[in-house]
Parts: sequence; C-alpha cells; structure tokens
Amino acid sequence: MAESAKETLLILGGGLIGLSIAYELAEQGLKVEVLSRQRSEAAGFVAAGMLAPHAEGLTENLLTLGQLSLSRIPTWVNKIQSHSGINCGLRHCGIVVPFLNTSTRDSYPTAPFGQKLNRIQLEKEIPGIAPQWQCGLLFEQDGQIDNRRRLMRALEKACVGLGVQFQEGVEVLELIHSSKKFQGVIIRTAQGEIKELERKQAVLCSGAWSNTLLQELPIFPVKGQMLSLQGPKDALQRVVFGPGTYLVPREDGLIIVGATSEQNAGFTEGLTPLGQRQLQNGINDLLPIANQWPPMERWWGFRPCSPDEAPLLGISSLKGLWLATGHHRNGVLLAAITAELMKKCILNQPISNSENQILIAFQWNRFTKSKKNAKVMNE
Repeated sequence: MAESAKETLLILGGGLIGLSIAYELAEQGLKVEVLSRQRSEAAGFVAAGMLAPHAEGLTENLLTLGQLSLSRIPTWVNKIQSHSGINCGLRHCGIVVPFLNTSTRDSYPTAPFGQKLNRIQLEKEIPGIAPQWQCGLLFEQDGQIDNRRRLMRALEKACVGLGVQFQEGVEVLELIHSSKKFQGVIIRTAQGEIKELERKQAVLCSGAWSNTLLQELPIFPVKGQMLSLQGPKDALQRVVFGPGTYLVPREDGLIIVGATSEQNAGFTEGLTPLGQRQLQNGINDLLPIANQWPPMERWWGFRPCSPDEAPLLGISSLKGLWLATGHHRNGVLLAAITAELMKKCILNQPISNSENQILIAFQWNRFTKSKKNAKVMNE
C-alpha cells in the first residue's frame, strides 16, 4: 500500500551532499525526509576534508564552481555551527603543493593563484619534506574542514533540529515515474518490508550508487583507501598536496593520509595490501619523518565519478527529480554551493546569469547533448 505525503521532498542519500541540501531546504521551511541505506558508507564520512580548488589544479567551470563554494563556506559553516552547537573544524591553514622543478611548478593550471616557494621556503612551510622536492606553490586561500568527525555530525544535528525526518537502513530499490514525471520511490525498509512512497519531488544524491537508480546517469565508483597517523600536535601547519598522496593535519595532531584512486575496483569493499603500500610509499616520498608516527585508522570509500570528474547538478530527465551527484573528490569543497543552487532551483528562487551558466555547464546530459537550448529549471 502506498504511503502518501506529497508535500514532503525526498532526499535520496544521506551523505554530505544530501545532508547539506536537506539542511538548506528545511531552513526555508520545506518538509524534508532523508532516505539513507547506511550513512557511514557515504563519501563525506571518508574524505579528507580538503577545501582546495587551487591546490588541486582545477580548471575552467569546475574551478569557478570551486571558488564560488570556497567563498561561501565560512558563512555556511557558521550557520551550521549555530544550529548544531558543534564546531566543524574549519581551518584556513593553506595548502602547499610541492614540485620537482620550477618549470613543472610554473605550468601548474592554478599557479597564478599561488605563492611561489623555492626550496628554502618550502622547507620552512613543510619541515622535513623529502629532498627531491625543490620548490612549491602555497595557496593560502585553501584550507580544510573536519568532515569525518565534526561536519557530518553537525549537519545531522542541525537537520534534526529543523525537523528533517530520517529513515536509516532504507534501500531505494526503484524510482516511480510516468510520462517523464517523478512520482515516488519503492524502498526496502530496515525490517525488510517493501513500500511505495508517493512524492512529487526528490533530490537524487546517492553518490557512487546514483546510476543504479537512474541508469542514464554516467556515474561510476572510484575506490579510495586512506589512513591516519598520530603526529606531534604542531608537526604540520599546512596541508601537503603531493602527486597521488596528500597529508591533512588536524588541530590535535591527527594526520589524514590519502588516497588511492582505484578506477577498476567497482564496489569491492575492504583494504588491500597494494593500496596500503601505495599510501605508505606516498608518505615516504613526501614526508619521511611521518613514517615514525603511529597509524590510527585505515578505511576506504567510493567516490562518485563522471566522465569529466565534475558533478551533475540541476534537473534530470524526470520532472520533479533533481540531481546533485558525481562530485568525485570535491564533494566537501562543493557542498556549500551545491546546496545553495539546489535550494534556489527547488524553491524557484531567483537565479543569476552566472548561476544559470553553472547549472548549464554541469547538467546531466552534457556528454551527449548540445547545451544550446538547455533548461535549468524543472518547469
């Protein structure tokens, strides 16, 4: 028997993107219900929390999107902290990208946004950095947030305080639609019961699993393994973003080390000796002294990736179904702008020309269809 509550919007996925959108909509007075199979498997719980559009060398539309989100994050985080009472661990610590030579450094896509470092300056910023790194770029505007221990908890608490309903342990089996119109979902509850939920609107933000609900979405998983070390409290002041490995120091001395990028692993769970060796080798190549610091945790997760490693945002092929997925390795960075854009679309709030261009640039069918006559609103 179908359960009817047509005025409630569904969030399909309880990860960072889903929680961020739920929070923004609930703050505007919308009734929101989050369906989540297992929130701990979401990429937001396993990511390192870098806010690094410049350090990662993003380009073109993705760089613009990242910069917009970076500019909004302080206000966004303050709002979440106010609602939740939880400090999210936002740190404007800056990020250093080391290079083997100056020509490689100077040709980095975002080099104009950074401060050039020679070897002496690099050693000052990153004490103990391996000798092969001869220069670097310092992006003081980039930073980090403690998504794994703080931001996710803060969002959950803020959402609950705003009346967001949660169904945990729920698997969305199928979308219900007719004549290209979204009508609800079929779910399996934690107790194994099959139910239909009738709804007029939903946001699909199921991360790496989004394609299982809407097969036309070109989203696939990229597995990443990570670990953490307990270093001295002041061992690192900056994030170090090396090729293939990064070190993200928290205020208490915990250092997040990531991450492998396993394109062909599918949804294979678990740590692997090869992946852990890759991380250990990366530590040795970047900061050999860190090999002396005791390991704390090891974990893995699945990034939602699209063919151009950029998100799918806005309308879908079904009226009433919105998309916010495919953020790959930039979900933490892009959560603020994603939530803001989705709020404006869903509530039919004014959208600027620049925001309209962003939604066109990241529409789901950009890989196969001309954007000449694209729409960004689900009319």
